[in-house]
Amino acid sequence: MNLKKLFAGVFVMAALAVAFAFITPEDDPIQKIVAQLEKWTTDHPQEKVYLQLDKPYYGVGDNIWLKAYITIGAEHRLSAISGALNIELINDQDSVKQWIKLPVTSGITWGDFALSDTLQEGTYRIRAYTNWMRNAGPEYFFEKSITIGNAATNNVFTKTSYKYSKVNNAQKVDAVINYADLDNLPYAGKEVSYAVKVNDKQILKSKGTTDAQGNLSISFLNTQQAPLTSGIIVTNIKVDDKKTINKNIILKTTSGQADVQFFPESGNLVNGVRSRVAFKAVGPNGLGVDIKGMITDNNNAEVAQLTTRHLGMGVFALTPEAGKTYKAQITYPDGSQNTVALPAAAEQGFVMTINNADTAKINLRVTGGAGTNAKDNYIVAQSGGVVCYVARNSGGQSTFSALIPKNKFPSGIAQFTLFTAAGQPLNERIAFIQRDADMLTVKVSASAATSAPRQKVKINLNAANSDGKPVVGVFSASVIDESKVQTDEAAETSILSHLLLTSDLKGFVEQPNYYFTKPNEKTNADLDVLMLTQGYRRFEWKSLLADQIPAPAFQAEKTLQISGTVKTLGGKPVPNSKVMLFTTAGGTFILDTVADAQGKFAFKNLLFKDSIRFVIQARTAKNSKNVEITLDNLPSRSVVKNVRPQDVEVGAEALNAYLKFSKKQYDEEAKYGLGNHTILLKEVTVTEKRKSALTNSSNLNGAGNADQVITADVFEKIGCATIDQCLQGRLVGVIFRGGVPYSTRSFNTPMQIILDGVYVESDFLLNISPFDVASVEVLRTIGNTAIYGSRGSGGVLLINTKRGGDYNYSAANIYSPGIITYTPKGFYAARQFYAPKYDDPKTNVAIADLRTTIHWVPNIITDSNGNASFEYFNAGTKGTYRVVVEGLNDEGHLGRQVFSYQVQ
Repeated sequence: MNLKKLFAGVFVMAALAVAFAFITPEDDPIQKIVAQLEKWTTDHPQEKVYLQLDKPYYGVGDNIWLKAYITIGAEHRLSAISGALNIELINDQDSVKQWIKLPVTSGITWGDFALSDTLQEGTYRIRAYTNWMRNAGPEYFFEKSITIGNAATNNVFTKTSYKYSKVNNAQKVDAVINYADLDNLPYAGKEVSYAVKVNDKQILKSKGTTDAQGNLSISFLNTQQAPLTSGIIVTNIKVDDKKTINKNIILKTTSGQADVQFFPESGNLVNGVRSRVAFKAVGPNGLGVDIKGMITDNNNAEVAQLTTRHLGMGVFALTPEAGKTYKAQITYPDGSQNTVALPAAAEQGFVMTINNADTAKINLRVTGGAGTNAKDNYIVAQSGGVVCYVARNSGGQSTFSALIPKNKFPSGIAQFTLFTAAGQPLNERIAFIQRDADMLTVKVSASAATSAPRQKVKINLNAANSDGKPVVGVFSASVIDESKVQTDEAAETSILSHLLLTSDLKGFVEQPNYYFTKPNEKTNADLDVLMLTQGYRRFEWKSLLADQIPAPAFQAEKTLQISGTVKTLGGKPVPNSKVMLFTTAGGTFILDTVADAQGKFAFKNLLFKDSIRFVIQARTAKNSKNVEITLDNLPSRSVVKNVRPQDVEVGAEALNAYLKFSKKQYDEEAKYGLGNHTILLKEVTVTEKRKSALTNSSNLNGAGNADQVITADVFEKIGCATIDQCLQGRLVGVIFRGGVPYSTRSFNTPMQIILDGVYVESDFLLNISPFDVASVEVLRTIGNTAIYGSRGSGGVLLINTKRGGDYNYSAANIYSPGIITYTPKGFYAARQFYAPKYDDPKTNVAIADLRTTIHWVPNIITDSNGNASFEYFNAGTKGTYRVVVEGLNDEGHLGRQVFSYQVQ
């Protein structure tokens, strides 16, 4: 970092300040602070991930289309650190239901999730992170809640109303659940069994019957001492004699009492110093609650009014006096009241205030209490670890101030810290900086103001910097039918709200895009109150200055690699061991390497698709196979329990309206064999016992299409030591000589052994543990061996091993000394968004076009004039179509634009 340049800038600032002195680079405390920040940004560069999704909620059978932007540093430039991105779909039980790994080029990638028809409805999370981001921890991953409904196999829709009251000091909840079908016709006279869980404890289990309007009334007492913070009603409604449908109703939390916290500006109240005090009222559901009241002293004299201004947050001014204490008299929305004590004021100390209302400058002021020593205190302001401003108060006055130009900072969170002369942090305040120079102006227009169903539409966009100069940038665009997919733009997560705001703040931020949709004087003031109630989370000064931040434990993934350690059976490293990696998927692939003196090996710069099985073989330098292989960084799908409120609470009516269209689209696609749908059979009675499915079979003829099949239960019963012993005498027309199988059809040619799809040598059976075998398929006749060509001339023995669903199996499970198979997570091949082309005569126009996502374009690149365009055909329905374009250029300037047009 160029300290002279930085301090020269501070000298200019000192001319505008009171009692600020010029700082030389020789000042020891400031040198240490700047050096430690520079070391942190060098050793721990901060990657961020943002995902643009095509819409805010989904139905089973839908596709989630997504574009990822991975940025680095305070300027949000596209990252070149990582070459792979992990994206997970996590259900409300904190279980990973889908996981894809996408290749990343210059900080961008895109992909999709196909939501199976068998997926249960509920609230899910999408989580995205690079391997490098794991060093900072999961709280820094991109995470967004989405609702997934089920209209494909579930024709029951619910709406619930609640009433809360108190009975003998217990909380009474009266809930009315309405059950109706897709056409809003009530399910009347239907039997419903239900169970109520409050705060993870079941308190009621009963049955009831819906009335003529499809309503079921449920009443219960929450007798727990704790208020209702989480609750669910699990219901099963019997819609007919053969069908019962499960519906889980999430209970809304108590609307009365809320947790109220007070946040004096910069950290502390100081007697005799006027201070702004922010507060935040949060309900048990984690969302803001509007409150009102007043602040009184210990003599019950009113000193300030208390009222929220936005989402449970507000601010008031207070000058505490020595010998007095203060409390808040609070009234909640339901009329209940409470008293909360304010933090005690200190006799000495500082209050650092920031006025951020000016668009060009920050007005910073530090005021010390009576008798406070202010000499040689420092102000350091940083953004993303980059020091943007420093100054020192050398005059010793208890009050000093400065006007700081905002153009010294990038857009985003800036942290201002007051340090002592010894370099100890005293006060801290964060402020949000938004500079027009860091924003892109994105103009979006359609070829016509209005269009018709199934008509071709051309969308034009132009990207420019704030000065009007065109830019080359990367963008993505989603087009949805807002008549079917209702949106709340303030509650959305956008490229602006995530990269500039929430990715650097502690705690949950409600309606993050509210501050960016239509910025004005009120939203800016509300955003400043948010800064007073949240904290900067990227590092803590104490750990940073003590150089106690751990070294990175996870390396950035440039490409895929498979690495590990070769050890003796006693656990000691085997130096210079020979390691071979091979697979036959898509053709024979073989690599070999030599381990180092610690027995470590690595196959780097690999590129392979997902679900490819590899065999790894290790031998000592003298070709002994009595070794074990341990792989590095085997991925764990453990997920920290979700404690975040749902980002977007989708109303029942909006979701049901969407699912109504989703159901019609699903049925139409299923009728014509389109879409990614599972065939759901009606209930049938099976009278003939069928062969068990061989889920892990690699049989090219199809699972189970063999002359003979032996399953795992055979090995479990007989308890043999080696697989050839298990199979000897049990395979028709197969004999074993020296552990090598031969078919009686060709005594001189050994049978080809295929392990999990990998061709191995005939004596390989001796290396396989019988306990790891799921099934064995024997191919002897020409009808079954022909597909294997000359390799199958002597017959084929397919060994299918146990994996995930069979038992508690590790992907790196050792079959025998020196051999393991491994199915690493490879790159997912993203699908291409499909939309009908009505100018193609081959397009079947008889299919009803009920798309909700009309079009999805993940990779738009503007030319040197800032222009780009894309074309598509409208769906077959009228409505308001919403186009959302997001992206950035190579300087990290961000852009977002929402554009709507009518289809009539």
